[in-house]
Amino acid sequence: MTILETLDKIAIDYSWSFSDKTIKDTSYITHGYYTYPAKFIPQLAGRLIEEYSKQGDIVIDPFMGSGTTVVEALVNDRIGIGTDVNEIAYLISKVKTTPIESKNLYKAFFKIENDLHLRLGKEYEQWVAEAHSQMPKNERIDYWFLPEQRDKLAIILFAIKEIGDKDIQDFFLVAFSQILKSTSIWLQKSIKPTRDLKKKSYDPLKLFLQQSQKMIKKHIEFDKLLSNSIKENIDTYRKINCGDSRMIPCADETAQLVVTSPPYVTSYEYADLHQLPSLWLGFLEELAPFRKKFIGSSYKEREEVDLQSSLANSIVKQLKNKKEREVRNYFADMLETFTEVKRVLKKGGKACFVIGNTEFKGVKILNAEVFKEQFESLGFQPHSIIKREIPSKMLPSTRDVATGRFGKATKEDIKLAYPTEYILIMEKI
Repeated sequence: MTILETLDKIAIDYSWSFSDKTIKDTSYITHGYYTYPAKFIPQLAGRLIEEYSKQGDIVIDPFMGSGTTVVEALVNDRIGIGTDVNEIAYLISKVKTTPIESKNLYKAFFKIENDLHLRLGKEYEQWVAEAHSQMPKNERIDYWFLPEQRDKLAIILFAIKEIGDKDIQDFFLVAFSQILKSTSIWLQKSIKPTRDLKKKSYDPLKLFLQQSQKMIKKHIEFDKLLSNSIKENIDTYRKINCGDSRMIPCADETAQLVVTSPPYVTSYEYADLHQLPSLWLGFLEELAPFRKKFIGSSYKEREEVDLQSSLANSIVKQLKNKKEREVRNYFADMLETFTEVKRVLKKGGKACFVIGNTEFKGVKILNAEVFKEQFESLGFQPHSIIKREIPSKMLPSTRDVATGRFGKATKEDIKLAYPTEYILIMEKI
C-alpha cells in the first residue's frame, strides 16, 4: 500500500473536529483578540499539549501565527516558545501572552478614552495635523481608507504611541489593528483584498474603545489561569521571536513537543491579509518585498535542494515555470524547518503538524504525505496520524483552478481546498 493510499484511507476521528465548540469557546481568554487567518482552534493545540507533554516541558510553535500554541502552553504550565516571520503575528502573540495588571490597563484605557474624546471633538483640527505628521507615509493607506476615517485613525494611533509602558502600548496597538478592516473600504466579508466603495462607514473611536474594553476583560480571564510563577517570570516561560521558522530560539534537544499549523503553498498570500495593520504600524512599504520573506514565496530565488521526498519531486514535475518554483521553494523551506525541529526536540519528542492537502493549478498538493516522507528521511517515525474534519477553521476554503489563488466558492472553476486535514504526529528516534 502506498503512502497516499495509507493516509487517504484513514477514517475521520470526529473527536478532533471540536464541532461542538462555539465562537465563544474558541475565542476564550486572549484567543479572540484579533481575527487571524488560518488560525487553528485552541482546543486542538491544548489537547495535543496535554496528551504529549507534561508540566514544565518545552512546547514549540515554529509558525507561531497569533500565538495559539504559546498561550495554551502557558495556561497548561508549560514553557511556550514560538517564532513567526510576520511582525503583526509577533505583536499579537506578545500581547496575548504578556501578563499586565488589570488596574494598569484600566488606568491607561480611561486616560486614552478621555484624550480621544477631546482630540476627536473640539480639539480635532489641532490634533489631526499633529497626527498626520507622525503617521506612516504610504499611498496604500489612502487606497484603503477614506480621508475622514484615515484622519481619525491617525489621531487614535498617535495617542496610543504616547503611552509610555511598552506592554500597554502594544496591547492597544492590537486593539487598533483589529478595527482596521471595519474602518477601511476593504470588502468586509472578503478575505481577498477587494475594495467596497459603498461600504458602511463605522466610527473608529467607538470601535476602538469597544475592542479595548473587550480585550481588557479577556486579559483578566487569562491572568486568572496563569500560575503565579509564570506571571512573575514570564520571560522564562514565554520565549517568542519575530524571525524565521528555521531559527527557533531553543537549545539543542531540550523540547518535548512541537505543535503547529504551518502555512500552505502560496503562503505569501497571508501577507495580503495582514497588510492593513502592517501599513499603519510601518512594517510594510511595498507588498512584493514583504511577500518575499514568507515560506515558499515565488518572489525569492533560492538554490535547488534535495527535497527528500519522491512524492514532492513528482508534484513539482507536474507544475510549470513560476508555479513549479513556488511549490519547490515551499517543500524545500519546510524540509529545512523540519531539520530545525529535529535539532530542538529531545529523543522521543513529538512533532505535531496540522496540515491538509489541496489542489494548485490542477495538481494535487499532498502536503501531509510529503511531510511524512521528509520527516522519515530525517530520522523520525510516525507516532500517530489523525484525520479530522474542519468545521470552522478560519481559512480560505477554495482555490481558483486557473490561478491557484484563494477565491470565492461561487465560480464553477473553483475546487474545495481542504475540508479535512491531518494531524501528523512524528516521533524523533
